[in-house]
Amino acid sequence: MKKAILIWLLAFPLLVIAQERDAIDFRLDSLIQAKMPKGGQVGVSVFDLENGQQLYSYQGDRLCRPASTQKLVTAITALNQSRGLEPFRTEVWYKGEIANDTLRGDIYIIGGMDPELMETAVDTLIDLTAALPFHVLDGQVYGDVSMKDSLYWGKGWLWDDNPESFQPYLSPLMMNKGVVKVTAIPSEPGMPASLEVKPNSSYFNIINETKTKAASAGKFSLTRDWMNNSNDIIVNGNITARRVDEINVYSSQDFFMHTFLERLGNRITILNPWYSFAELQKNDSCQLVAVYETQVSKVLQQMLKESDNLNAEAMFVRLGAQSSGKKHVSADESIQAVQALVRKLGLNPDDFRIADGCGLSMYDYISPDLLVAFLCYAYDDNRIFPHLFRALPVSGVDGTLKNRMRKGSPAFQRVHAKTGSYTGISTLAGYLETNSKRYLAFAIMNQNQLKASEARALQDAICELLAVSG
Repeated sequence: MKKAILIWLLAFPLLVIAQERDAIDFRLDSLIQAKMPKGGQVGVSVFDLENGQQLYSYQGDRLCRPASTQKLVTAITALNQSRGLEPFRTEVWYKGEIANDTLRGDIYIIGGMDPELMETAVDTLIDLTAALPFHVLDGQVYGDVSMKDSLYWGKGWLWDDNPESFQPYLSPLMMNKGVVKVTAIPSEPGMPASLEVKPNSSYFNIINETKTKAASAGKFSLTRDWMNNSNDIIVNGNITARRVDEINVYSSQDFFMHTFLERLGNRITILNPWYSFAELQKNDSCQLVAVYETQVSKVLQQMLKESDNLNAEAMFVRLGAQSSGKKHVSADESIQAVQALVRKLGLNPDDFRIADGCGLSMYDYISPDLLVAFLCYAYDDNRIFPHLFRALPVSGVDGTLKNRMRKGSPAFQRVHAKTGSYTGISTLAGYLETNSKRYLAFAIMNQNQLKASEARALQDAICELLAVSG
């Protein structure tokens, strides 16, 4: 009798877990059937991080386009590198000799894929360079962009997303993300609006075709002849209130170098006032002049909270360099690093396709189960999880989840997850805290549906059900 009671006591927790899983299975299955958008598909995977067991799966092995949840794969793989927390670094060197107030030699700016290198940082590098004991440069200014190949877009990116600010031109040297911000301020009725432009540079040309409080001028717009790589930025439309918009420029490395040279030329005399691109070959005549560093936490925060594509691609390129040990890399080295981690998770990388780091590519194909496997791996690694978790959007609070599962929802402040969205695709993956303080890893990947709002409604409903699941 005692033996039977002991067996029952040992088996009871397993029975409770099994019953709980059956109940969740039934409720989630019913929810999906009720809220699945017409014509759409979905894959769902949920893992109980406390019990170490799969809690729920609905087509969890379905291959899906991840959109921006691809950034989770990039972030976790990057943080998994032994040097993953090293800051992004931009350097200025000179090569030559200083004599009689003149540098007879060249200046090199070495790019390190820093996506958060803003105008103020460029000015800091210029200040440090101009503080050296020379006021004349008898040589040339070079940009060293040798870290990465010359492909400025990822594989499978949509060409007609240009010139949107979310479609970056990739380069180891970038300033202000290769983006120009234009603010239009109303003036007198019928007159052109006043324009504020940041950053200030002669690299681009602003054409003001706006009119103040003139309905005939049409809608406000910001564009350029991107098909011909023109940097004539045309601002037009009716301005009735302050309007702000952003546009990318072609190309990031030229934008950086033109502006750097222009501003440096205001501080010192440059006898050969043009720039070029070349790799610095170091010798005894080389001297490090200035360094600007950006912490990984800042890059990661923008990458995940605000779903910044440039930050994700910069992280993607750098992890390829760190994992391979190569000085010059392409997307191939980064893809191989992700594939190596997939193998470490016990899965076959040939079952998936990784094309880029941000999810813009139409060639990316992963599954909810793979995303959850990455999330579980990160949760178990103290080198990764704290950095990842802090950078994720929080439901109803900030980032791309600020307006979802808001106060009053059972999932309010309980979901720390990455969103993903482009036409026909809506995804959500991350961590969820239940009302009993258990943590779950989950991935919900909606495919083939035109109404993103319906997909988001299903995702939010699943999160709310899981939040009260016990």
